[in-house]
Amino acid sequence: MDRVAGAFGFPFRPGAARIWLIGIPLVVLLPFGLVPLLGYSVAVVRSAADDPEAGPPPWGPWSRLLRDGSAVALVLAVLTAPFAAGAALLAPWIAAGLATQSTDAFVRSGLSLVFASAAAALPWGILLLVLMPPATARFARTGSLADLFDPRPALATIRRRFPTWNLAVVAIVTSWAIGLCGLGLALLGVVPGIFYAMLVSAHATATLADA
Repeated sequence: MDRVAGAFGFPFRPGAARIWLIGIPLVVLLPFGLVPLLGYSVAVVRSAADDPEAGPPPWGPWSRLLRDGSAVALVLAVLTAPFAAGAALLAPWIAAGLATQSTDAFVRSGLSLVFASAAAALPWGILLLVLMPPATARFARTGSLADLFDPRPALATIRRRFPTWNLAVVAIVTSWAIGLCGLGLALLGVVPGIFYAMLVSAHATATLADA
């Protein structure tokens, strides 16, 4: 519990300023900055698993960040593709159902895309929360791609350490809510909010690394 709670203050520990100086520009450059950001998240998981009280690790080595980030990005793409395809197939059906509500094709198209995306987002989010934290934690420890692509070890980790996984997921969801809403409302902007959420999520994920 203490380790998960400590994740919320992790982005502001001593020495973190230099991490933000690199992280913020990468968030601004999304989606081009996604791979190094994901690679750094893996590095945070690895560092926090070794020493939960340490501050954010330095950026680098870049070759490993890019390799790890590419692997995580590939897994995310594989898990996202079926839901994106499902939303694309569902949108025309929704648009047809809206024909009696609006004669404007642009409005129907926009609304159908929003509704289809919302329908796909919930199961997609649940799948990511189930598989990615334990899989990323194992990958950070072993460096083996099998730990990212094979869901069985991730599910076994959840069965063995369900309370820890549950707390980690709560921290991840809460950090993204704070990052996307709270920091934005505080006039700090959504860009630092995204980086904050990534750091908190990675530190919370590290609680599963010793499973």
